[in-house]
Amino acid sequence: MSTIMKKEGYPYAFDYSACASCGGKCCTGESGYIFVSISEIKKIAAHLNLSVNDFGVKYLYKSGYKYSINEVKQEDGSYECVFFDKAIGGCKIYEVRPSQCIKFPFWDYYRSRIDELKEECPGIIDV
Repeated sequence: MSTIMKKEGYPYAFDYSACASCGGKCCTGESGYIFVSISEIKKIAAHLNLSVNDFGVKYLYKSGYKYSINEVKQEDGSYECVFFDKAIGGCKIYEVRPSQCIKFPFWDYYRSRIDELKEECPGIIDV
């Protein structure tokens, strides 16, 4: 079975087997937004056995009219998603991660920024 993923309209492919040795670069680095919908908030809250309100207070902030998952600033000045687990090099809520995370690296932003994407993700392959 192939570990290569392609998506129509994108000038690159993604080898998801690279995730095993990556160290979570897509979950760490520069600060950004990790947007979540109301349905995703409900799903993650249930997964964590929290009420939606308690989940929101502990893990979210509002940016304009959207909600984003909190990040944790590291000693070196970088940021990481609050759900990133350094010990496993992955996501603590992988089964219910937001669609933004599921869709990575096939974001519209990267269609014309392949070199930037390659710096972040070792699984990117030119097609």
